[in-house]
Amino acid sequence: MTDAPAPAGSETEAELRRIRQLMAQRQFGAALDSAESLRQQFPENRDVLYLCAVSRRYLGRTREALETLAQLEALHPQFGRLHQERGHCHLALGAPHQALQAFQSAVTHNPALVASWKALTVLHRAGHQQNEAAAAAEQLAELERLPPPVRTAWGMLAEGDLPGAERLLREFLLREGDHPEAMRLLAQIGIQLGVLDDAEALLEHVRAARPGLRLAHYDYAVVLSRRQRHAQALEEARRLLEAEPDHLAYRTLYATCCVGLGRHEEALRIYRELLAANPENAELHLSVGHALKTLGEQQQAIEAYRRAAQARPSFGDAYWSLANLKTYRFSNAEIAQMRAQESAPRLATVDRYHLCFALGKALEENAEYGESFQYYAAGNALKRAELRYDIEPLERGVETQIELGSEAFFAARAGWGCPQSDPIFIVGLPRAGSTLLEQILASHSLIEGTMELAEIPRIVQRLNGRELRSAAGRYPQALAELTRKQCHSLGEEYLAETQVYRSGRPLFIDKMPNNWRHVGLLQLILPKAKIIDARRHPMACCFSNFKQLFASGQEFTYGLEDIARYYRAYVRLMAHWDHVLPGNVLRVQYEELVGDLEGQVRRILAFLGLSFEPACLQFHATARSVRTASSEQVRRPLYRESVDQWQHYERWLTPLREALGPLATDPQATDAGG
Repeated sequence: MTDAPAPAGSETEAELRRIRQLMAQRQFGAALDSAESLRQQFPENRDVLYLCAVSRRYLGRTREALETLAQLEALHPQFGRLHQERGHCHLALGAPHQALQAFQSAVTHNPALVASWKALTVLHRAGHQQNEAAAAAEQLAELERLPPPVRTAWGMLAEGDLPGAERLLREFLLREGDHPEAMRLLAQIGIQLGVLDDAEALLEHVRAARPGLRLAHYDYAVVLSRRQRHAQALEEARRLLEAEPDHLAYRTLYATCCVGLGRHEEALRIYRELLAANPENAELHLSVGHALKTLGEQQQAIEAYRRAAQARPSFGDAYWSLANLKTYRFSNAEIAQMRAQESAPRLATVDRYHLCFALGKALEENAEYGESFQYYAAGNALKRAELRYDIEPLERGVETQIELGSEAFFAARAGWGCPQSDPIFIVGLPRAGSTLLEQILASHSLIEGTMELAEIPRIVQRLNGRELRSAAGRYPQALAELTRKQCHSLGEEYLAETQVYRSGRPLFIDKMPNNWRHVGLLQLILPKAKIIDARRHPMACCFSNFKQLFASGQEFTYGLEDIARYYRAYVRLMAHWDHVLPGNVLRVQYEELVGDLEGQVRRILAFLGLSFEPACLQFHATARSVRTASSEQVRRPLYRESVDQWQHYERWLTPLREALGPLATDPQATDAGG
């Protein structure tokens, strides 16, 4: 499927320009002939279908135009101009009510459509809806005040042409200097591309220049939320709601921030209020399900996920969310429904890979391992193509850390950092038992379970200096430049920013698994913090990651070779920390934890300097919110089934075994080879 416009400079784009010129010259017959010819080559191209529909309307073939728009909507339902064109068609047919609905849908998808706002102003006035007419006229006036390049870029951004919009905005800003709306739109592009530091800086500038521009405040809150600065984002959302208490996007953002802060009951209340007014909103049903799952209300979560799938039968995330409960078993009818949806030729890629992972899990539970692996492999291939992950920067970073973080390096910095011993860091790979360890330890009266906290990655991000993947960062080399005072300040900053997740216990857990890459930083800023390395058999751990579709991050998990190389880098760096920081990290092997729960729990608590409490052995009875993929598994007594599950797939895992090298047969190896 070709969702985006053809690349600038391509033959297809040149032909599209020629068709648009024919239309501008009112040669609609020739334009339609050329568009239909191009459609033979690109039957799902968004712009080709759109030009076919517009040409038909101008030729008076309005009902045919509507049929073409229906085909376009099946492929590209978010394309604002298709809804605008449908509005024009309904006006031509004398159906103002249908036209009004179409134009409203158009500006929902693309707020920069001047023609739609004009039509809405006229239609609302004709229907004696004066308030609505005034609001549409105000939006129209705001758009018409914008410089044409900014208005065009806004439309391009809304229609998914990020490169074109960015190019236009940067050229405009170079010519004209600061322009709040241009900068806000550029920040929006940064948000979509994940370049959040640039987006935040741009939006801070816009907020200072235009304090009354609510869109900028909303975008700023979104950036803060994405950067997991939930307390600040919540304050921004609260201020927005004071101005517009019923605004759907503001209320949804507020609920999202509540989730980030662990206030799941409050978020659930808001989601349910929103659902009462929007009962067919599949995303809201999904959000309700996620909140219920985190709170341990599994059956209610299942019902919410099912309602999400009913509201939108092709909604892959609804099926994957059921599968991701880990304890849910799909019926034969549900599997048939998923198969039918996944095989639909016009299914969006995001829905397809969610369905592939869900089908992989469903068929695994039915012991249909061959077909299960095919679906897992297909889902991973789709996700990997979307991400274009490169493992080499991580491997180079590990080598640099090993070169930099010598015994002499840390000896010269002995006594640095904040002396508080509150944090317990659980590090390792995802799917290695870290959630189980957290649940066990959070059952102790002196330990607070929180979540995967983003504060250490955020400090690293700041030390690195850039988020752009193409830019060379300064981390870990920047560790050598830190002063004693800076290390102490960073430790205090971490404790201050994580305070919002705590409720009074003296110790707390930060189980961000990727912090294995930052043990050196932890030693510099929080030298008395405890670090636990959650380790699992390499084949089991790597394949479990391959089966998991993560909500965000963990981009290394969508290819067997990438996973193996990541695991090897992890083992290599952790062996280095064992050598230069002996005794600072406690390794806990998942298989040993399963085989001797009490013995391992006593060992862990001794490492933490805590007395044994029997509640740690009854961890499944501990009531607390759990946000990771293992949330339902850790609410059951310990089970052994997962230890050797990977062996059902062994015949298809030769690439993984080969890429792991010595680790595949000797999990205790410290030299991973390669």
